[in-house]
Amino acid sequence: MSESAFARWMTPDTRARRLLVAAVLYLVCASVFASVAGKPRLTTHTNYNHYALLADAWLHGRQNLPNGPPDYSGNNDFAQFEGKTYISFPPFPAVLMLPLVKASGSPENFRDGQFVIWLAGLGPAFLFLVLEKLRRTARSARTERENVILASLFAFGTVYFFTAVQGTVWFTAHVVCVGLLGLYLLCALDAERPLWAGVAMACIFMTRPHVVLASAFFGLELVRVCCKDGVANEGALVDRIFETWRRVDKGAFLRKVALFAAPILVAIAIASWMNYTRFHDPSPVAFGHEHLSVAWKGRMMKWGLFGYHYLSKNLGVMLTVLPWIRPPGSDPTRFAPFQINEHGLALWFTTPLLFWLFRPKKGGWLHAIAAISAALPAAYDLLYQNSGWQQFGYRFSNDYSMILFVMLAIGARPMRALFWIAAVWGVAWNLFGAITFGHGEFDRLYYREPTQQILYQPD
Repeated sequence: MSESAFARWMTPDTRARRLLVAAVLYLVCASVFASVAGKPRLTTHTNYNHYALLADAWLHGRQNLPNGPPDYSGNNDFAQFEGKTYISFPPFPAVLMLPLVKASGSPENFRDGQFVIWLAGLGPAFLFLVLEKLRRTARSARTERENVILASLFAFGTVYFFTAVQGTVWFTAHVVCVGLLGLYLLCALDAERPLWAGVAMACIFMTRPHVVLASAFFGLELVRVCCKDGVANEGALVDRIFETWRRVDKGAFLRKVALFAAPILVAIAIASWMNYTRFHDPSPVAFGHEHLSVAWKGRMMKWGLFGYHYLSKNLGVMLTVLPWIRPPGSDPTRFAPFQINEHGLALWFTTPLLFWLFRPKKGGWLHAIAAISAALPAAYDLLYQNSGWQQFGYRFSNDYSMILFVMLAIGARPMRALFWIAAVWGVAWNLFGAITFGHGEFDRLYYREPTQQILYQPD
């Protein structure tokens, strides 16, 4: 590389510099994830390679698995309907795997776990680019160094770490969704690229459907951008809302909304067609989870897939579940010093940095719309029929944690001693989870109970 080319790549506040730092961040994250995941994840397919099975079904011109679930899967989370076996997980990750499954010749020859690990480095890299865009547009006071730190803490100091190294179907959806969410935020900031923001959100819908609620971020940014005299900031809240809408250039607003919505509507149409042809249900979100052959199917039939009934339990998991200490007087050769219930540890326990979201030093429009955009999918997760079980920590937080880190950047709370203590705590615990969860030699560290009824350590 010539001296002038090197200087161009290293010059601060240039596009080349941002891309170089993002690429390095990707390589570091992917390398760490691969090292922690270990040889089995990198050299063989996982037992729960549902997306690869779906891709293979498409390659053979069908949507079902004619021979049923493969033996190695233990019949775990397959939908049964009218005598046929289907993959009920939203299909976009299978689209990504399709060419590689074809090249491999079969789902068993395709190393799905390794594929997911290489994808997992993208989310933190995209988050860095989002944070840098905020800095360039003077909407965040964070430095480039601080943005690298925040992106790295997202990768290694949240439950994304243990999620990234699993490679199995449930965690694959989170990894893909996180990467897409980063692209979406990058395009949605300043409503700069409505079509590409819509494409990213359409793919998110076909991966984690309820995260489409984060479309509020684009919609509210677009309101600000289209305001002729700026967002109203005086008077009562209702008055400010009406005054802001009055100032919006309706023509420009509708044109950009149309560009954003078009890909999402296409995705909804495809989902509706798939669900109707498989389950005779034209709903775009009826991917078939109600047809899973699981022990808790009865509660889904009684209470539905989503509802208030599940809220208190899910709140308990999200906010209160802690490690279980070894019972007094128990045999230390039989009991580990502590155990983790597979409902997962509380969100604040695994990522105490989230306390820095409270009392931000700076707020404003973008901070507020980020909070709304995170709260909507978070609320939907809390109404879901399970807590994310089995997991090391509250994995559903992957649906919105990237937006929370955007808020940490905007909030401008300084990175002082207590911040670093919380950061080290989060990285240490999430490294522990990434190393131990799903690895059989550490089974005694996890409390497993198939009914999903026990949240807290019995007396």
